[in-house]
Amino acid sequence: MKDCILHSTLSKGNLLLMGTDLINETGLIKGNSVSLALLCSSEEELRIFYERLSSGGLSTHRIDETFWGALFGTLTDKYGNPWLLNYDKNKNQ
Repeated sequence: MKDCILHSTLSKGNLLLMGTDLINETGLIKGNSVSLALLCSSEEELRIFYERLSSGGLSTHRIDETFWGALFGTLTDKYGNPWLLNYDKNKNQ
């Protein structure tokens, strides 16, 4: 994994485009090359969105503390869309 790019961002105003070259354990499959990311403003917001989006879908990484100082979780919604949810606790202190 050390040869991979964790993520990179482009931003303009309130628009943030984030890309990564990480792929889950199933490998690259047509349709999983794009994930949607939600940068949440609180732990409560992250947990609510995670619960609602994973309902009828698949929890792929439960919400957990990360090495970059955030709460983070991933899921695939009931329509097959991969999601990344992040709450950076350090930004909101």
